[in-house]
Amino acid sequence: MKTKWIGAGILAVVILAAAIYAWRSSSLSVTQISGYVGGEKIGLLEDEEVRQILEDRYQLSVDYTRAGSIEMITADSEGKDFLFPSNQTALELYENQNGQPVRSQIVLNTPIVLYTRSAVAKALLEAGIAQMEGEVCYVDMEKLAVQIEEGKTWADIGLPQLYGSITVGTTDPTKSNSGNMFAGLLANTLCGGVADENNIDAILPRLQDIFRKLGYMESSSSDLFDQFLKTGMGAKPLIAGYESQLLEFAAANPDTWEQVKEDIVMMYPSPTVWSSHVYIALNEAGSAGIDALMDEDVQRLAWEKHGFRTGLYDAPTETDFDVPGLAQEVTRVAPMPDAATMERIIDALS
Repeated sequence: MKTKWIGAGILAVVILAAAIYAWRSSSLSVTQISGYVGGEKIGLLEDEEVRQILEDRYQLSVDYTRAGSIEMITADSEGKDFLFPSNQTALELYENQNGQPVRSQIVLNTPIVLYTRSAVAKALLEAGIAQMEGEVCYVDMEKLAVQIEEGKTWADIGLPQLYGSITVGTTDPTKSNSGNMFAGLLANTLCGGVADENNIDAILPRLQDIFRKLGYMESSSSDLFDQFLKTGMGAKPLIAGYESQLLEFAAANPDTWEQVKEDIVMMYPSPTVWSSHVYIALNEAGSAGIDALMDEDVQRLAWEKHGFRTGLYDAPTETDFDVPGLAQEVTRVAPMPDAATMERIIDALS
């Protein structure tokens, strides 16, 4: 009889433990949220450490469809919980079309930079289009714009081995954020300040002419950067991209980076513009993504492994990145044109 009671007790304990486990499992079940994401952030969202933090601390997993920042604003958002474009202009465009989102938050920041090879950087420096300040290289945007508008060739600045006119490779500004922001940066340069409704009509023809000279444009900043790395100086002598792209590449591929780092040069436009990656929650489920991505450890990983300046982590040290020419602070910054002006620019370049 005693044995039966012991057996029954053990069974009761097992059943209770199973019930507790089932209750805890159901209460801690992972919720999947889905949205549109700019390609330059996929490395962060695919990071195993980041995914683990989101699951363990916030019971979230993120499913995404890659899309350009401008493209996602007009895309079908049925079944989507969030949008994660790469600038605040996208948020303004969203608000103009749809009203206030459930919630929005700037999660990451990175400046627009120019990438080139050492021979091109040397030629730009010798032509007075770029200048060194300490270890950091800055490109005078006004001087660069003059070279492009006047149809100057690479040979004109001492690079006869390069074919054609001086241009900057960029993404399609009507679809992708890096191209859109570079268009805004050029518009500011052409008007000598910040482009707005009072001066945009005068500079739009010049801006259209510059972009006509750029030829084929990629639809994704990550694709453009990959092509820059793979195709060499002749195919893409100079491109616009994000500072975070090179920092992420160097952190993720240390052996490859060691082989090519003496030839790849990161240059800061003077002035540049900040790409502020804003998370737009379309519903309450999507809103949880903001809290998860603002987690201090996620923000730290965003800087240390993916090169995004987050506010909490954004001051490079010698041990952070082995990337020559990385600016300690980004101070030469101009504001982007407002959303209405950027809509005019997008329409003109469509």
